[in-house]
Amino acid sequence: FLWGIGSSAYQTEGAWDKDGKGPSIWDAFTHKKGKVFRNETGDSACDGYYKVKDDIELLKKLKVNHYLFSISWPRIMPTGIKTEQVNEKGIQFYNDTIKSLLENNIIPIVSLYHWDLPQVLQEKYGGWQNISMIDFFNDYANLCFEKFGDRVKHWITFSDPWAVAVKGYDTGEHAPGLKLGGCGAYKAAHHMIKTHAKVWHSYNDTWRSEQQGMVGISLTSGWGEPIDPHSQTDRDAAERYIQFHLGWFANPIYKGDYPEVMKNYVGRKSAQQGLGTSRLPTFSVQEKTCIKGTGFLGIGHFTTHYVLQKSFPVLQVPSYHTDYDLAELVDPKWPAPGPEWLYSVPWGFRRLLNFIKTQYGNPLIYVTENGVSEKVQCTQLCDEWRIEYLKGYINEILKALNDGVNVKGYTAWSLLDKFEWNKGFSERFGLYHIDFKNKNKPRYPKASADYYKKIISANGFPSSREVDNWHGEAMDTCSATHQRLATDSLIAHMEMVTEIVLPTVFTFCILISIVLLILYLRNHS
Repeated sequence: FLWGIGSSAYQTEGAWDKDGKGPSIWDAFTHKKGKVFRNETGDSACDGYYKVKDDIELLKKLKVNHYLFSISWPRIMPTGIKTEQVNEKGIQFYNDTIKSLLENNIIPIVSLYHWDLPQVLQEKYGGWQNISMIDFFNDYANLCFEKFGDRVKHWITFSDPWAVAVKGYDTGEHAPGLKLGGCGAYKAAHHMIKTHAKVWHSYNDTWRSEQQGMVGISLTSGWGEPIDPHSQTDRDAAERYIQFHLGWFANPIYKGDYPEVMKNYVGRKSAQQGLGTSRLPTFSVQEKTCIKGTGFLGIGHFTTHYVLQKSFPVLQVPSYHTDYDLAELVDPKWPAPGPEWLYSVPWGFRRLLNFIKTQYGNPLIYVTENGVSEKVQCTQLCDEWRIEYLKGYINEILKALNDGVNVKGYTAWSLLDKFEWNKGFSERFGLYHIDFKNKNKPRYPKASADYYKKIISANGFPSSREVDNWHGEAMDTCSATHQRLATDSLIAHMEMVTEIVLPTVFTFCILISIVLLILYLRNHS
């Protein structure tokens, strides 16, 4: 069983325009006012591009088996098109990262796409709305296999394509910020699914025999629980919730086509809206065969909702969110340590994993994202709620293992506090705190880092007494770290005074002296 932790390129690397990197859709999106909380950007993020060695030291301290990170497509192909330009400095950066991980006995698990599409492909072709992305992405993937595949044995084509499709092309809250009225999300997803399959076959045909690796996809889904388990209507609504989230991508990959309930609902809604054909595209017989059976399943999971039937009027503007006729509720007793969408409901994870086992023939699963954020009011290194969250969710994975679910690894999300998309830096998922006000962006372990390290060392949970001891030790450690952070913050503040305030005051004094001298000379002339 592999224990690891994850991050993504745009959220952590920074250096957005350095060493030949091209702009991504997230660079363009965040540079427009009003798109992100407080107009924050990932221009420098965690300075991960410059602090790789520091961050690998953190991984060593955690004693993780693997590190899941993403490659920035525009960092190695500035325009996204291989025939136009390949950036050797970008390739060197990822080569150095992979080499350093392996030297420290850490397995690299690499995602090819965590949302940062080259901006040129968005401007020229419309991004994932255009079928030509399939070949452009396949060229990019093959370059990665060629340059890094001798050492990388676990590849993920897409991380959370649901968010790319829905938030990028339907609601517009994520880059590229398009609101394409009930068609955009389905078209983007359709092209990503076909791209995934093409890349899987490219690897299978060209690289697998030599490199002996594997390719999969990472899908993020909550669990939908019927609010009334005795109501067939609510049970059907909960089934739709899962099929419109997980099944949308997993069904084609493991069964060869979109879920029937999705085809029925989107088809019926499209007809009611006066459209001649369904807004949900169709796969040809050949495409279904090509897509089915392509790789392992990465699962990102954060929370659970209660679900009930809710019908939306046909007159509404077409939208993915009104296509599946349901409402989501939460139990007010569920802990909600951070944002309003993320409640701690561990039992939902076991149900989701068992659903995957039953529905898709028990595929090989790696948990690729699981964690909880806090809202930043003040620095919180003693993150007891994250310890409880990790303990609860990891326990449910261990129960799912006992149920016979084929889970081979767990990835905590995330290593660092980082740029959280349209929420900017206001939400923090990291096991390591970053003081973004300090120009050096120092990293500080939270209590959860110490706790997770002990879970890894014990390969799970031993006796309850020992686990209680872990909790106490983690709290002691974070208290000491808090004192260090306070001291460092004071020093950083003094440095700022020394570097900025004093020179400014000094310059101001000189200017006043010059003005007074001029006035004096004028009066005496």
